Amino acid sequence: MGTFEPARGWPAREPHFARHCVDTSERSPTMPGNDVLRDALIAAQLTYTQVADRTGVDEKTVCRWVTEGRVPHQPTRLAVAKLLGEDPEMLWSEAVRRRFKTGADRELVEMYARRADVPRHFWRDMITSARRRILFGGYTSYFIFVDAPQARAQLAAKAGQGVDVRWLLGDPDSAVTRARDDIEAHPLKLATRIQMTRMEIAKSGAADLMPVRLSDRHIATSVWIFDDEAVLATHIGAGLGHDSLTQHFRRREEGGPFDRLLEHFESLWNDAHPAEPETDT
Repeated sequence: MGTFEPARGWPAREPHFARHCVDTSERSPTMPGNDVLRDALIAAQLTYTQVADRTGVDEKTVCRWVTEGRVPHQPTRLAVAKLLGEDPEMLWSEAVRRRFKTGADRELVEMYARRADVPRHFWRDMITSARRRILFGGYTSYFIFVDAPQARAQLAAKAGQGVDVRWLLGDPDSAVTRARDDIEAHPLKLATRIQMTRMEIAKSGAADLMPVRLSDRHIATSVWIFDDEAVLATHIGAGLGHDSLTQHFRRREEGGPFDRLLEHFESLWNDAHPAEPETDT
């Protein structure tokens, strides 16, 4: 038998083999890697590319599991563990630790000082993995189309598959909206950003499957929900949306933070008024 040579994408300990898939713009210097997973891949003689192909994710995602210690969703963890012949609870001990946390904080997955600190791939991954509901409760939510450039087509496809896709946007004609504009003092007004989002929805070709309602009650608190994952962003001072303190929650129990956030969205939705249809021009 010949000597095994690492192929491209091979997760060896030497930086040379992993350097090509490390996105330094998204990597936190304080985020630990997953050496257990790295060692298991080496032992199984599998590259990042091979794991990506066999589990239906992209190579950079596999790289982040190893180099940044990111934790995939449970179905993916199980698929990788089966591929490697390992115990998933050993490969992702942090996921196990979170499972056995007690109290409401066990639903808190991650916290970010600013929404801008959330890795851009996060929003794409949330949209792609959602199977039941995608609820946008941001005042403008336009950043979705910036951070996830394929969002328009992906959301149209999801809505066509029967996923509950709804948009709760800010009311551009509200005095509350104008007052917030005065506070932010930004040349791109909220009403303009709301209109930009509505144009993206109209261009999707599935606007009739993605209802839009308007409200001014969520001017300072945004929530986005993808199946049993929720992201909460809270305005700090005069900061713009990307400066908001941001928390990522995952449902683990009845009546926990996720359920409260879902109830919050539904309450706002029920009180909001339907937007007039937007034309694609």
